[in-house]
Amino acid sequence: MKKTILILILTIISYACSNALPSTTTIYIVRHAEKDISDPKNQDPELNDAGKNRAKDLNEKLKNQQIDAVFSSKFKRTKQTGAAVAERNGVSIIEYDAHNYKAISELVKTKYKNKRVLIIGHSNTVLELIESFGAARPLAALSDDDYDFFFEVKIDHMSKVALSTKQYGASHRSSHIK
Repeated sequence: MKKTILILILTIISYACSNALPSTTTIYIVRHAEKDISDPKNQDPELNDAGKNRAKDLNEKLKNQQIDAVFSSKFKRTKQTGAAVAERNGVSIIEYDAHNYKAISELVKTKYKNKRVLIIGHSNTVLELIESFGAARPLAALSDDDYDFFFEVKIDHMSKVALSTKQYGASHRSSHIK
């Protein structure tokens, strides 16, 4: 009986301690994959074949991560880039205002605290998104040729922000990290 009570007490303490440990919010930020540029008048093109492959590569890169939310701007190319990740994780794509960096940052830091989210942006919004979470811009600007950057922002329980920059899919960039 004493042994059972001791095991029960240790189990409760272990459970309480594991739930009290600080966690990290992880934000994955990428630019949409390659878009179809065959019609320069089309303001909302779909992904081209290379882009479809890159979207598959993104899903593959995140396959071992439970993604709690996928955010996309209103454009087809951003939604198509994150569609497989959203489907695999059983979440709907959440549309956000691509130029309201503060709103998306605050939403993620409050509603998705201690979770993992994916945000798909554009060449003129990705770096601003990174800054909105408190990380330093890793390069001055993204060019129209930059498709393979994979940015990971981590915010710990003390609100300390860390950024790592990786590559995913086929190499496709002209910019270089500082």
